[in-house]
Amino acid sequence: MRVAVAGAGSAVGCCAVPWLQDAGHEVVSLGRSMRSLLDVDRMAGLLSGCDVALHLTPPAPPGFSVAAWSRDWRLHDLTLTLGVQRLLEAARAAGVRRVVAQSASLVYADQGEDWITEGSPVCVTSATEPASEGELAVQEFAAEPCHTGVILRMGQLVGDCHHTEHSLRKAARGKAVAVGEPEGFVHLIHSDDVGPAIEAAMTIGSGVYNVGADPVRRSELADRLAAAVGRDRGAFLGPLRRRLGGDRLEPLQRSLRVSSTSFTHATGWMPRRNSLDATWFELPPRAGALR
Repeated sequence: MRVAVAGAGSAVGCCAVPWLQDAGHEVVSLGRSMRSLLDVDRMAGLLSGCDVALHLTPPAPPGFSVAAWSRDWRLHDLTLTLGVQRLLEAARAAGVRRVVAQSASLVYADQGEDWITEGSPVCVTSATEPASEGELAVQEFAAEPCHTGVILRMGQLVGDCHHTEHSLRKAARGKAVAVGEPEGFVHLIHSDDVGPAIEAAMTIGSGVYNVGADPVRRSELADRLAAAVGRDRGAFLGPLRRRLGGDRLEPLQRSLRVSSTSFTHATGWMPRRNSLDATWFELPPRAGALR
């Protein structure tokens, strides 16, 4: 396929683009700057002749110092809202009928020990509203004649990415690497599984799909991060800093035992990295010293 990608330089894009190219797809980058990704006419020209358009979003700013990353948060939210809308406008203008958009499983409401499927309730707050708004725009696109809109509610990215490097450095200094109840569940996806998931999504019908590995207890994730840098236990964010984080940190505290069974049934995709283990934190040499 000829595949146009908005967000080719994002963490997910850096995983997906090489995979798609190795699989024989022709990849067209729609640009890296926010300005270029809001230019409908420019994108429509690049989208001409493409079979599918991908919208891959930048991850939320790393760490828990929310106020210090306000500019990054604004850019992140803009990408999920206006960025998605402008891509869909360009797709319509260019006659591209299939769009795949990355969202996040963090939109789901806390379900404790219960499994979460695509039919489970969501919880829209100021932190999750941008993702929900982007999803709605894709669903409206999919409702138009001859259009397909696929939404991937992905788990948090772990593996060869900046967020994992950041978490390991925090763990090495004994800083907090987790927030919320230790027994709560976290939904993750390894960087190795992103490309195959994106490719699989390019051939299925419209809908919302959960994509990720088996969920793990938050305490296990924290302890494995700590073990990767030679520490015994992973630290959790204290109650004062949780309150200071407000709405931005609240979704990270939800217990999300998310099932990706529907996506597997629809595509045949299964994560190669389905169970969290020590190899998830083996980073390439460029990550530098972490201890």
